[in-house]
Amino acid sequence: EVSSLISVIAPIFGYINITLSNLGLYSILILFIILSLHILSNNENKIIPSKWSIAIESIFTTINTMVREQLGKEIYLPFIYSLFFFILISNLIGNIPYSYTITTSVIVTIGLSFTILTGVTILGLYIHKLHFFSYFIPSGTPLALVPLLVLIETVSYLARALSLGIRLFANMVAGHSLLKILSTFLYQMFNSSLIIAIFTLIPFAFFLALCGLEVAVSIIQAYVFVLLVIS
Repeated sequence: EVSSLISVIAPIFGYINITLSNLGLYSILILFIILSLHILSNNENKIIPSKWSIAIESIFTTINTMVREQLGKEIYLPFIYSLFFFILISNLIGNIPYSYTITTSVIVTIGLSFTILTGVTILGLYIHKLHFFSYFIPSGTPLALVPLLVLIETVSYLARALSLGIRLFANMVAGHSLLKILSTFLYQMFNSSLIIAIFTLIPFAFFLALCGLEVAVSIIQAYVFVLLVIS
């Protein structure tokens, strides 16, 4: 849930209300973490690369290969690479207890997906000009069916962006909700009695395994998101 953390009325432009929400705070934190990771991965011309450098270079190589295979041009690599890290760090931060996951906000996921759709549409119009609209009319379509097919293709085109955002939102909410429910239940079990607390260690081990699985899901969802964007 998006909530306001700091609200200040600034005496500029007619006393505007400047508000910092948890969404804004974690977005700034994510940006700081991404920059810090890349600063740490700077090998500084050393012969033997550091572990951070190897990890970042491996991710870069993977994303670069995806972009070249799907799009054929590296001009889109900076955006896709930045998008992957933004979603990846956003998802991973949500695995920290008492933190906020911005990708569990439908405003963020759908807003991001429709922003990408808008950019793709503008780029398509710039490159293909009026031929871009031929995408909405399959070749060989009878003239009488053109209005219906244009409507169907337009809805399908917009549904891609909607499904892209909903997929990320639903997967992150489902996993985090499950962990929250289980952690609350285990906390009550540990506080009940000594005997029950001892037996609770068994489901607690499964809970730790689920936490590891959720970390893997966070990484996979970031990969799937950018893969669908460039597909």
